[in-house]
Amino acid sequence: MAAICVFCASSRTLDQRWLDLAAETGREIARRGHTLVSGGGCVGMMGAVVDGARSAGGRTVGVIPQSLVDLEVADLASDELLVTASMADRKTLMIEKSDAFLTLPGGLGTLDELFEVWTTATLALHTKPMVLVDADGFYRPLLDWLTTLTDRHFLKPAGQDLLLVADTIPNALTTLESHLP
Repeated sequence: MAAICVFCASSRTLDQRWLDLAAETGREIARRGHTLVSGGGCVGMMGAVVDGARSAGGRTVGVIPQSLVDLEVADLASDELLVTASMADRKTLMIEKSDAFLTLPGGLGTLDELFEVWTTATLALHTKPMVLVDADGFYRPLLDWLTTLTDRHFLKPAGQDLLLVADTIPNALTTLESHLP
């Protein structure tokens, strides 16, 4: 089975529907026998996704910088918690530890992780599948803008095609699984 990295928000002020989506994601990853790789936090959607995975008997790997451990937001219940020196080191290690990437709704940190993984894929530094979960049209404005980038030749169509899009968690995981080696 695969190690699936989930990028998502860690905000403590989110609507319950986003926390529920994250918990569903964790449960479905575990139900399908995959390992969850997360940003190593225990708050917001990040906390909900790992709790969801564990509630379904899943294995969790957290990758977190020391600065966030110091803020006491580390998921100490992870089966494996890897502490890095920086956020940049965290992203590198998350990419190395994962076979595929799933991006849930989130803010700047989530987008930073998504674009790092996507950029490295366009440069052929990895061939790991990436799925963006556009739940309730959350990412529709971003997807429209990305299409404009392609239309204006700032992004090659082949690069845009590397980012797969799904509207539900089951569809997202089925899409990821169909693109695993």
